Amino acid sequence: MANNLVIVESPAKAKTIEKFLGTAFVVKSSYGHIRDLAKAGKGIDTKNNFEMQYLISDDKQKIVNELMKAVSKADMVWLASDEDREGEAISWHLFETLDLDAANTRRIVFHEITKNAILNAIENPRDIDMSLVNAQQARRVLDRLVGFELSPVLWRKIQPKLSAGRVQSVALR
Repeated sequence: MANNLVIVESPAKAKTIEKFLGTAFVVKSSYGHIRDLAKAGKGIDTKNNFEMQYLISDDKQKIVNELMKAVSKADMVWLASDEDREGEAISWHLFETLDLDAANTRRIVFHEITKNAILNAIENPRDIDMSLVNAQQARRVLDRLVGFELSPVLWRKIQPKLSAGRVQSVALR
């Protein structure tokens, strides 16, 4: 039985990485984000310090259940999503949703999928970077509170299908 679980974003990465790590590791994919903001009320409670309300979508529930089962068999969980705002948020969502214990969870990052890069990442784990998570969450709040409100105005006044999501440059102009 493998006592290490590595969770990556992509199933293609999972297969390659599992070959590098051997039988002491099982590598699973989260298939990207496992939860998102609720649609109702834009998923943000503006009256309660902009608290974000996350839900696991129906299409992700099976993946979450599979990951929870894998976590229950692991002694150590390695969160190996990309090293950017989205990847950091994915790791944080996994940590929260799978109810992981900080004592047996490690965050690892690598910039290439080679055996040396993966082994180096495992030798040099770090914590989840909450500054990156918060930056990603701030963008999601802006998407919902500003972008979602401006897009319909753009459709009526300028051109259909323009998006102000991520408070894009078209919205700023």
